[in-house]
Amino acid sequence: MAEFLSVGEIMLRLKTPGHERFFQSPTFEATFGGGEANVAVALANYGLNSGFVSALPDNPIGDACLRELRGFGVDVSQVQRTGERIGIYFLEAGANQRPSNVVYDRADSAIATARAADFDWPTIYEGARWMHITGITPAISESAAEVSMAAVEAARAAGVTVSCDFNFRGKLWKYGKTAPEVMTDLVRFVDVGIANEEDCQKSLGISVDDVHVESGELDPTRYERLTENVLEAFPNMSTLAVTLRESRSADRNGWSACLRDRDGFRLSRHYEITDIVDRVGGGDSFASALIYGLNAYEDRQDSLEFAVAASCLKHSILGDFNRVTVPEVEKLMRGDGSGRVQR
Repeated sequence: MAEFLSVGEIMLRLKTPGHERFFQSPTFEATFGGGEANVAVALANYGLNSGFVSALPDNPIGDACLRELRGFGVDVSQVQRTGERIGIYFLEAGANQRPSNVVYDRADSAIATARAADFDWPTIYEGARWMHITGITPAISESAAEVSMAAVEAARAAGVTVSCDFNFRGKLWKYGKTAPEVMTDLVRFVDVGIANEEDCQKSLGISVDDVHVESGELDPTRYERLTENVLEAFPNMSTLAVTLRESRSADRNGWSACLRDRDGFRLSRHYEITDIVDRVGGGDSFASALIYGLNAYEDRQDSLEFAVAASCLKHSILGDFNRVTVPEVEKLMRGDGSGRVQR
């Protein structure tokens, strides 16, 4: 069985060619992706024994999706073949001052209609060390929220470390409950929290007055108080990492992160990312690299720097998956970001 598991949804991703608008040409680039699946793929790329727990329809699209995951070395033995359809998301890549746009078509997907009883949690967690989930799956449907709660409760009972990327998605919370109503209960089972600059506020309802998430400029020192507030509210949580994105345009972002644990607050190196190829999956690439870093390095600063460097590199890669290796990330950590041809 897999040692590092992620639980959630994988979708069919349909992206316009280049930076075209929807149906500017009658073509979409079809790949797969989704928060938790992206983490499973990246962990496998880093050489960890990675597995993905989900539900997919028993049809040729579901088969193709599983082949893709297996190709990266991800264990998919705990993916249930149930439901009528795979979720879809349409992506229009932005440029300059025009932002990217996502349209979801995932109502009644296999994971949205799955039940907690469909999964044999004790078997799933046999030999597992780590389980990762996001705030996306609980937002899909009430049934998916119940699956998410069962997953974290069973993980805690099995002594498995739980990480959660809070991932607020305003377009998904449509079934009658707000994000804080669901997420505050789920996060009580979480050991390592991961968020961006708005998730703590909109998923957990925790904020500080002078952190403005819509601003393109961020003062990282203000996040010392925000992260402190979250750890005070959730004493079960040992660590909270927050990515700090300064969105100057669709093509240019400032990128860094901070981490607070019970020993103090840390801030990463800052990267100025220009000519972004694809920023979708950037947060997932940070989460997966942080999981790797927390298990590979004794120094928490090194863990944070690995996560920021890996997610910086993801912005140069088309698609949801972060197709980088540990040596490539560590090279950037050491300061080599020249982009020179490797011969």
